[in-house]
Amino acid sequence: MTRPLLCLSSRRLAPGFPDPALALAEPEGLLALGGDLSTERLLSAYRLGIFPWYEEGQPILWWSPDPRCVFYPERFAPSRSLKRTLRHGAFEITLDRDFARVIRACSEPRGPLYQDGGGQQGGGTWLNEAMIEAYIGLHHHGHAHSVEAWQGERLVGGLYGVAIGQVFFGESMFSRITDASKVCLFHLMRYLTAWGYRLTDCQVRSDHLARLGATLVPRREFLARIERLCASDVSASAWKDIP
Repeated sequence: MTRPLLCLSSRRLAPGFPDPALALAEPEGLLALGGDLSTERLLSAYRLGIFPWYEEGQPILWWSPDPRCVFYPERFAPSRSLKRTLRHGAFEITLDRDFARVIRACSEPRGPLYQDGGGQQGGGTWLNEAMIEAYIGLHHHGHAHSVEAWQGERLVGGLYGVAIGQVFFGESMFSRITDASKVCLFHLMRYLTAWGYRLTDCQVRSDHLARLGATLVPRREFLARIERLCASDVSASAWKDIP
């Protein structure tokens, strides 16, 4: 018998989230609905291994899939083709130069070239205006960050996510030129390793992420790790200085 979904109160953090072990098997990982996208609730959700993902016209849906797709930053190894791209040095890479442009680019409809990353697929429609504004708010509070790839003044690729303790929760990435987001991902992993991050969450598996070396871990193991890692510190230079 399928359990009913908990409907969260619109009052901030009241009630809290249910145990992620209660998430539905179908659709995979759906845990609760409703609530709000305040900075406080989003940070509470991420610390519990829960994230929002919904489309325009739906209530806010909260997810905790099992298994979880992750990268270990220090183990990230670029493919031979990506190494060739990196040697060419075709892009200028920056941190947090234009978070708002990155997340809005991730929300744009995507053709095959643009379906270049992120655990969540579907042409970008899941990133509605309320979500965009919520993550821009997280960025302004120092919790969400972006990596950008530029050619001159043109933003050609990027990614963004939420950083808590020693965990980076990746959200989405985009490319307007082949391999631009992969180059951003390579540099992100290098930076995270240097700053002392131990885990990068990709949420759900995709063939694209698997080709880049992402692996699956059981939700129980993932939650145990982030409980410890979210409470651990990283370098004071994180997101300020490029290693």
